[in-house]
Amino acid sequence: MRSPILLLALTLLLPAQARAAGAVLVMNSSAASLSVVDMATQKEIRRIPVLREPHHWTMEPDGAALLVGDTVGNEILFLDPVTFELKRRLPISDPYQLGFSPDRKYLVVNGIARNQIDVYDAKTYTLVKRFPASTMPSHLDFTPDGGTVFVTLQGTGKVTAIDLRKMEVIWTAPTGKAPAGVMLQNGKLLVANMGEDNVSILDPATGKLLGRITTGKGAHQLFRSPDGKLIYVNNRIDSTSVALDATTLAAKRTYKLPGGPDDMEFAPDGHIWFTMRFAHKLAVLDPATGTFTTIDVGRSPHGIFLNPKAVASK
Repeated sequence: MRSPILLLALTLLLPAQARAAGAVLVMNSSAASLSVVDMATQKEIRRIPVLREPHHWTMEPDGAALLVGDTVGNEILFLDPVTFELKRRLPISDPYQLGFSPDRKYLVVNGIARNQIDVYDAKTYTLVKRFPASTMPSHLDFTPDGGTVFVTLQGTGKVTAIDLRKMEVIWTAPTGKAPAGVMLQNGKLLVANMGEDNVSILDPATGKLLGRITTGKGAHQLFRSPDGKLIYVNNRIDSTSVALDATTLAAKRTYKLPGGPDDMEFAPDGHIWFTMRFAHKLAVLDPATGTFTTIDVGRSPHGIFLNPKAVASK
């Protein structure tokens, strides 16, 4: 018979183990590979080879497949989101950034090298329309109804809005040097200007500049916390992540993360996982204390997908 002390110890350990379960998939953009990291041990357990240069991912609306874009390889990989098993490959031109419209009608793919924004039918993956984009279409976000997609144009310092019902450009407006991350928040369009130290605030209806928020050099990506109360801005050059109040957009806390924080995912246990683009590592941050651990992965990790239900096996 187990002693009461041992039973108590086991009981205290179980919740922590449950919170740590699952796996993380990392897109190593300069290593032609995907890293699979065990969340419990915080170690890389295997690598999945790809053709050339993976960057970003999106999930099919029904959750059946995780799509990873291999931009230089000109294909999208369809992976099982639990086992990360490769299900199929689909030839797609320059899939750098990609996302499904909230109404599940379209898959929008930004071709950053070929200066094009492609709209595909979300069910058949046939090309509906190609929009020439000058230049370097980068990140994207949608209106909640799926009627409009906003795309940043890194090469020209602009943002463009496309009506997906009429299949036409609504407006294109300047925002700042090398814009990257874009997010529709409380009726305002937020754009992280990677070539500057700020986030622009735009009117989503017209593209008019309403203001700027200083966050740090290399303001690159924007992420909303699971509870919707915070907006995180990752500043790659300053190597910081700044948490903004989602309502007032005032800075609440700055986290120093050496190595160029880029993309991020929120774990059920409260930790935040970052890809560290310049350090070739992941950082796992405890936002309450500001402390973090690091994990070695492939060169230039960019996109990151976290699934607590994923099978972390070799």
